[in-house]
Amino acid sequence: MSAPESSKPTPPHRPAPSALALLPLGVFLTLFIGVGTYLTIQGVDFAFYQLPAPIATLPAIVVAILLSKEKINKAIEQFLNGVGHQDIIAMCMIYLLAGAFAAVAKASGGVDATVNLGLSLLPTNMILPGIFLISAFIATAMGTSMGTIAAVAPVAVGIAQSAGMSMPLTAGVVLSGAMFGDNLSIISDTTIAATRSQGCEMKDKFRENVKIAIPAALIAIVIFALSSTATQTPATGDIEWLKILPYLTILVLAVSGLNVFVVLTLGIILAGGVSLYSVPDYAFAQLGKDIYAGFGNMQEIFLLSMLIGGLSELMRQQGGLTFLTQLVSRIIHQFGAKHSAKANSRASELGIAILVSLTNFCTANNTVAIIVSGSVARELSVQNDVSAKRSASLLDIFSCVTQGLLPYGAQILLLGSVFQLSPLDIVSNSFYCLILAVCAIIAVFVKNRHS
Repeated sequence: MSAPESSKPTPPHRPAPSALALLPLGVFLTLFIGVGTYLTIQGVDFAFYQLPAPIATLPAIVVAILLSKEKINKAIEQFLNGVGHQDIIAMCMIYLLAGAFAAVAKASGGVDATVNLGLSLLPTNMILPGIFLISAFIATAMGTSMGTIAAVAPVAVGIAQSAGMSMPLTAGVVLSGAMFGDNLSIISDTTIAATRSQGCEMKDKFRENVKIAIPAALIAIVIFALSSTATQTPATGDIEWLKILPYLTILVLAVSGLNVFVVLTLGIILAGGVSLYSVPDYAFAQLGKDIYAGFGNMQEIFLLSMLIGGLSELMRQQGGLTFLTQLVSRIIHQFGAKHSAKANSRASELGIAILVSLTNFCTANNTVAIIVSGSVARELSVQNDVSAKRSASLLDIFSCVTQGLLPYGAQILLLGSVFQLSPLDIVSNSFYCLILAVCAIIAVFVKNRHS
């Protein structure tokens, strides 16, 4: 006997596809890119970062609410549901903890100690590979390419000058290491955004990611070794293992699969303990200030994640994401050889890579690119049998690849200011990002992994 009609499960509501529902995203990108382009023409430094991204989302949100066919109160409720989505809130909490750890660990002298450790262990003919490894380690531990560049670039400039090495190549090495760590770190905002948007565990994404990133890194190291012409190693001080301990601890705990909230909390406690023990006149009051300063450092990405989450929900409710998913799906099926499951899965992976790359090209921010394209990527992966860890890995990889090749990206602009180089000189030496892209594309064609 069949179940009563009222007891049958109700299929999830799927809004009708609508291209118009994507207009708010176009407003956001047009405003963000338009202001950045105009200021670039005017010669303003960091032009694409003069208009804070959260502010650029506000007109887009207004447009999305006006486009809604629901009553104003209902549309606002949908927006707030997106802002308060469990994944968005979890992402924001991780941002806060990651920022606090980075600030407290820096206050303890951990960054300087780690740079000193690397330089102390470098043989003369391995200066460039060593700088890459230092940058990669710090970026993986700190979860921020910008923080890594800010810490390592001044040291790298001194090394390049004293050893007579190519300045553009040295800048490219620092960038390469920073993007390696930004891509792999479990506390990086790109990793957090990618795993949360795709619904997978960080350890699973890390294991999937590392299969592509490590071969690319090894090839890059060989290139850097062959290009390293240093004649002497800069002077270094004594190795301070205690200050390096917090970084080593969170790396080990993170790779072991411990919950990221626990990892970061333990990291903050340990880094705070090191600061209280080793830094003169450092008290609990200062520790509290550093934690709060770390929170503040994550303010922009915190607000942006919430606002983009609300905007994405409005576009989803109005059929925008359905339209985009169906459009990309049609292209995927069109190019999939005989529409086989394997061909469509491979085409879907390439589609995810292209989607996040184009979005990153428009926004000049790899985290924003993942947040904007994450929902569509998740639908594509579900429809075409791509595992969540695979789609998260591809989102993170290609967003970092694109970010490491954008002359107007914050990382390259910062390096250009420190090294006094043209952004194009640095981009032309971003070897790791180029190699990573090639390795990732090869991985798509060589082997598809499914859940």
